Amino acid sequence: MGDLSNFVPPPHPKGIFLEGALVRLEAVDPERHGDELFSANTQTGGQENWRYLPYGPFADLASYRQWLASIKDRPDPCFFAIIRKKDNRAVGVASYLRIQPQDGSIEVGHIHFSPLLQRTAEATEAMYLMMGWAFEAGYRRYEWKCHAKNVKSRKAAQRLGFSYEGVFRQASISKGQNRDTAWFAAIDSEWPALKAAFEKYFASTTGTKTGQSPQSLSRLTRPVLFKLDNFEFS
Repeated sequence: MGDLSNFVPPPHPKGIFLEGALVRLEAVDPERHGDELFSANTQTGGQENWRYLPYGPFADLASYRQWLASIKDRPDPCFFAIIRKKDNRAVGVASYLRIQPQDGSIEVGHIHFSPLLQRTAEATEAMYLMMGWAFEAGYRRYEWKCHAKNVKSRKAAQRLGFSYEGVFRQASISKGQNRDTAWFAAIDSEWPALKAAFEKYFASTTGTKTGQSPQSLSRLTRPVLFKLDNFEFS
């Protein structure tokens, strides 16, 4: 663990394409995805999604498409549209950011799941695909950060297998308000166990069609979570 003299920096995610059983992730494009994303985001309950993001909500489709155009070609953050395969519809956005191949560190963020994607197996699979690509590409550390007051995001992070690492107080100013940032992360040595937990969860969700109850992903990932009080100083 200590000697990384032979570490080979992993590739940058720009230009990749991810596909699972339920969703695919492709580079966000205002022409292909703008109308569908704007429509999905304006479903009942969609306005609340913008609360902890540093941008939005957007008053109309034109302004939203303009924003998509402004982030389309950025290498960092590297944005993806989440396409629901059952109807080939764009229903959410997520990105890789703070991409540091030289350190093997990468973050997932700018997560914006429309009401059509929230609390679905599709949403979970999108996060699984992004985590899987990061670790299998050779990244050592996969981060999740959110506003410390964003309880839903904090719970989602731990459900997905990110361990809580603390709060950076007064980390930034967002929309004219102070933001304390909660940090979560998973590391490469945890990925095999997390991958097995996700696979067990997805296997159980297919069983719901035959009357079985899906397993709780939180229960499956909980044994993997790192406890801060287990950290040893030397």
